[in-house]
Amino acid sequence: MPEINSIRISVSEAARLFGIDPKTVRRALKAQELRYIVVRGRYKLHFESLVKWSQKKPTVKNKSDKFGLGQYVEKWKINNKHYSPNPKQLEK
Repeated sequence: MPEINSIRISVSEAARLFGIDPKTVRRALKAQELRYIVVRGRYKLHFESLVKWSQKKPTVKNKSDKFGLGQYVEKWKINNKHYSPNPKQLEK
């Protein structure tokens, strides 16, 4: 059954987002470690499978944290406690 709301990205977009070489993504495709579809002769990777794969591979996770999206996580944290989640609500 096709996934209607799934996010799909290209090999080059995946490489940029995760701070890795496109060859690394292509090796994962060849090893059938990622879910994808082919649109007009181009791979479109399922973003969810890409994230899961990146977290299983220590080298990819480390590069993502240093050179990819992970480098921005600290900057994205909400510092204003007025808008942060209430810890008491999180416990429920």
